[in-house]
Amino acid sequence: MIKVLILAYDFPPYISVGGLRPYHWYKNFRKFGLDPIVITRQWGHSDGSETDYAKPGLSGEVITEETEWGTVLHGPYHPNFSNRLLLKYGIERYKTVRKFLSGMNEILQFFLPIGTKLEIYKTAYNYLKNNKVDIVIASGEPFVLFHYAKRLSKRFRVPWVADYRDPWSSNLRNKNWCYFKYYAFIEKRTAVNASLISTVSTFVEHQIRQQVPMGAFCIAANGYDEEVLATLHASKQNAEVFQMAFVGTIYEWHPLEIVLTALNEWAVSNPQRKFELHFYGTNRNEKILQMVNHHFPQLKEVVKVHPKLSNQRLLERLSKHNALLLFNYYAFMGTKIYDYLALKRKIVFCFTNDQGANELKQKFYLLDTQGALETLQEELIRATNSGVIVENAAQLQETMNDLYAEHQQAGRIACESKGIEAYSRILQVEKLAEALKRVAQNSKTA
Repeated sequence: MIKVLILAYDFPPYISVGGLRPYHWYKNFRKFGLDPIVITRQWGHSDGSETDYAKPGLSGEVITEETEWGTVLHGPYHPNFSNRLLLKYGIERYKTVRKFLSGMNEILQFFLPIGTKLEIYKTAYNYLKNNKVDIVIASGEPFVLFHYAKRLSKRFRVPWVADYRDPWSSNLRNKNWCYFKYYAFIEKRTAVNASLISTVSTFVEHQIRQQVPMGAFCIAANGYDEEVLATLHASKQNAEVFQMAFVGTIYEWHPLEIVLTALNEWAVSNPQRKFELHFYGTNRNEKILQMVNHHFPQLKEVVKVHPKLSNQRLLERLSKHNALLLFNYYAFMGTKIYDYLALKRKIVFCFTNDQGANELKQKFYLLDTQGALETLQEELIRATNSGVIVENAAQLQETMNDLYAEHQQAGRIACESKGIEAYSRILQVEKLAEALKRVAQNSKTA
């Protein structure tokens, strides 16, 4: 088998969407002739809280895990001063100090042996001193892993691959000019040395090519975990209460308050209706509760927030809900939409043309898409017949009336989706595996 060394900061048991991509490489590469060796950090104390990433590891030594899928080396993790402040005083205190210290680490880690990701490089270096691999792939972000992969490639004469889950410097173009110029320089000098660049969509490829115009690309989307979801298709929806759920990060351009306002008005007009809106693992759980308590009294018993859950537990929960809320991500497809598709629960997509949402986009959606298509999610939902495309807040209330009536009559919400098999994650892993084998073969014959 071709041996592949994987550098992945986010990796289970840490609860992170970003960790699922390298985890599925690890689980499936052997099916396609690749033997994975994952280098990650120790995540022994992950419980879904906001401070998980700052907690110390379990041991000062590398912990090696061998399974039927491959090998995982969990490097030690020692919280830096910024993280120790966070753990001791909480997320609200010393924000400015922590932000300054973290910023300095992020900038200087490309030139000095510092930073919380350095142990991944050390663990990989020590492994490669005694073991030969055919290829190194780094999953970013954190993008400093690309820097480490490049150094390992040069030192041990092995090709390396840069896997972008998101754009790097182009994300900063309209946010901070100084950071953008700095990271654009770092990105160009780093990724140009990769034998292959893999990413999740043609849009992200376009963003990368603004800084790294040369090089071979492989598009391998994220997709859904067919093994987990195969056990959930028989799950019964809640027949007593109409439940809708949202999962993941809430960005400033997302029309959260607009949606809550519409639902509050709908609840005021229909106080007898049993309805719940569940938020899972968002970055704004406390803000959601504060918003509801101060501005949306009719939703106090309706809105429920939950901490981050492992992917399997999360999908088990979602499979019992009746509908799934999705905010417009414009030029990005995102990750959660694939699990939404596979769960076969009606997607409620907000919005295509709401005045307030458009104003939020204009103010906060700072990514320069350069004319790229901004209706990816909408088109996928239409192509798979998997949801309701909601234009604005007024139509959301009409949609709620329709869905509630269906739930009352049938005890469930039907989702007659089609063609979702094409978005299985294992198919995407196979695409990447074939590309990696070509890189390894070309390196041997060079």
